Amino acid sequence: MTGPAAGTRQPVFTRAVEGFGTVTLSPVDPAADAALIHGWVSQERARFWGMTGAGPDLVREIYEDVDRRTTHHAFIARRDGVPVGLFQTYECAEDRVSECYEAQPGDTGVHVLLAPAGPGAGAEHGFSAMLIGLFLAFVRSDGTTRRIVAEPDARNTKAIARLERSGFILGPEVELPEIDLPEVHLPAKRARLAFLGGPLPEGR
Repeated sequence: MTGPAAGTRQPVFTRAVEGFGTVTLSPVDPAADAALIHGWVSQERARFWGMTGAGPDLVREIYEDVDRRTTHHAFIARRDGVPVGLFQTYECAEDRVSECYEAQPGDTGVHVLLAPAGPGAGAEHGFSAMLIGLFLAFVRSDGTTRRIVAEPDARNTKAIARLERSGFILGPEVELPEIDLPEVHLPAKRARLAFLGGPLPEGR
């Protein structure tokens, strides 16, 4: 995994797992964390994240926009102090995904980007499953989430399979509309909806 990075914000979630380590989630500080995030999202392996062409300044601006919102949140995940991923949550009713299905109260959307393994490091068996399980535990701990919603790129078969292994039920493919505002631009995206807990959308 990538080397230690000094987070400027205190963790909002901490979980010690025997044999795995202590995992924390800390809110992204756009100024302090932009270089770290840019190093992840600019790699070809992160192409489905949609930011491979973004420079460090644009990455900072994007997460400054997220930081201003009360409905969208971004967190750096660390294991024993070492950054291992980026985790984002959002209220589905306040996101473009709500134009693609009937969002219900208590629907929380998630995005997950795991950090690349460090030089010479091989894949660690069970690593992704453990982290995602802890991320989902964090979402459920808010007391208001009834259903967790994911919308990975429809071409990202690896992420879709990972969601299924985590208990998600696949929904339909949808076209997330383009968002073109002064503070943020998101291109249209063909996505696959997936749901964990609660009722499935009508038509399934």
